[in-house]
Amino acid sequence: MTIDRAPLAVDEISYEALAADRGKRADKFLSDKMATHPRAPSRSEIARWITNGRVTSARGVVKAADKVRPGDVLVVRPEAPEPTTAEPDPSVVFTVLHVDDAVVVVDKPAGLVVHPAAGHATGTLVNGLLARGLFDRELTDHASAADHDADDPREDEDADAVRSRPGIVHRIDKDTSGVLVVARTAHAREKLKVQFAAHTCERVYEAICTGVVGATTFATLYGRNPKHRMMFSSRVREGKSAVTHVAPRAVFGRAATHVECRLETGRTHQIRVHLADAGHALLADKMYGTTPKDPALAAIASALGRQALHARLLGFVHPTTERKMVFESPLPADMATALASLEAEHA
Repeated sequence: MTIDRAPLAVDEISYEALAADRGKRADKFLSDKMATHPRAPSRSEIARWITNGRVTSARGVVKAADKVRPGDVLVVRPEAPEPTTAEPDPSVVFTVLHVDDAVVVVDKPAGLVVHPAAGHATGTLVNGLLARGLFDRELTDHASAADHDADDPREDEDADAVRSRPGIVHRIDKDTSGVLVVARTAHAREKLKVQFAAHTCERVYEAICTGVVGATTFATLYGRNPKHRMMFSSRVREGKSAVTHVAPRAVFGRAATHVECRLETGRTHQIRVHLADAGHALLADKMYGTTPKDPALAAIASALGRQALHARLLGFVHPTTERKMVFESPLPADMATALASLEAEHA
C-alpha cells in the first residue's frame, strides 16, 4: 500500500472559465475546478501558488481576489507542498483500527497528544504515524484548523504550527481516548474536511459526569471564555452554534451518571463544557470541574486521573469509495474500572 508522493505531477494546468463561473474569485474558481483531481490541493495551497505568482492569465499574474470572466484561461504552475516540520517517533503507542490508501483510523489512548504544538514537539500521534509510514511528510494542510470548524479550531495559529499536523482533519483532547480518522492523501483530507465542516460525521462519546443527568439536548451558542482564553463557554452572547444530545446509561445514586453523548457539532471541549455549564462536569475534569466533596467519588476521580470521556464511535463517508464506514472503540480499562467502582459503591 503506497501513497502517491507527487501531489500534481505536471508542469502546468489550464482551466477555462465558463458562463457559470462569471464573477467567481480566482482562488475559489481554481479550488472548484481542481476539487475532482485525485491529488486535489487545498484552497490554501492554491492561495500560496497565487501569492507566489504561479497562476497567470492573458491579463498577467492572477491575484486571489480577481474575478474571472467567461473565456478567461487560468494557467497554474503547481508548487510542491512544504514538508511537515514534525519528525517521526517510533516510540509512540496507539492502535490502528483500519488503514487503506486514503485514510487511517486509530484508537488513541488517553494521554496522547494528537499533533505537535507548544510543549509537545514530539511524542504525538502525528510523530507516530510518520514513523509507521502511514502518511507522507509532504502531506501538508495549511488551513486544516482555520478554514473549517472541526474539534479544535485555532484561527490564530501560524503556518509552522499548521505544518506540524499533516493529514489531521479533526482531533480529540490529550486526555480523551477513542477513535480518530486521519487522511493519507490531499484528496482524502479535503473530502473529510467537508464532512466535518458540514457536521455529517457520526460521533458518539461515553462519559461519566457528576450528579444526576437525564436525557437532554444542549443547543447553545459557543465561544471562548472571556475570562480564561484557554477555556470555552456555552454562556456567551455571541458565538457559533453547538449541539450535544445526551442520554443516561446508568445513574449512581446522586453522585454520578454514565452518559452517551452524540455530537451534531464538534466544538472544542464541547461535551466537557456543555455538561460543566449545566452543573454536571465530567468526573476528574481538571479544567472544567472540581474535586468532588464526596470522599468515595473523589477517590474514584483521583484513581481515574483524567476526564472521563471516550470517543466510542466515528462514522464517515469514505473519501474514495463513498461508502459509509463506522468504527468503534471499547471503553478503556480506566473508565471501566471507574464505572465498576461506582456500581460497587451504589449497589
